[in-house]
Amino acid sequence: MVDQITDGIVEALHGAFGESYEIYTEAVAQGLKEPCFSVMCLNPTNNQFLGSRYFRRNQVCIHFFPVSKTDAYAEINAARERLFDCLEYITVDGDLVRGTQMNNETVDGILHFFVNFDMFTVRETEKVPMKEVEQNTLVEE
Repeated sequence: MVDQITDGIVEALHGAFGESYEIYTEAVAQGLKEPCFSVMCLNPTNNQFLGSRYFRRNQVCIHFFPVSKTDAYAEINAARERLFDCLEYITVDGDLVRGTQMNNETVDGILHFFVNFDMFTVRETEKVPMKEVEQNTLVEE
């Protein structure tokens, strides 16, 4: 499920920012091509809710690395506003999922944008059919 959420975020980022922004979904030790985004899911949880229904909490952190060193905060502020809009709804497996609890902080010239994509899932279980049952009934007159 995390990979499908990541795919939905990448699609939303491409739609809002275009192809000129690199989007990384894996760790990159060196060679980031700014401006770029790095997308990672932080500590997803899976709690049984009712029967075979589970509640999944998926907190995602999106890092934004601006290209400008002189106007970095102006670039970060503009990206922040666009992130609020484009991550309100993403498409996951053909369904819309709403981004909630959006917050952010800027540390050392890098925007850290946090958003949750929480959802219910249903775990498919194998259903074993009942065996044949006989019933005898007596009718009294």
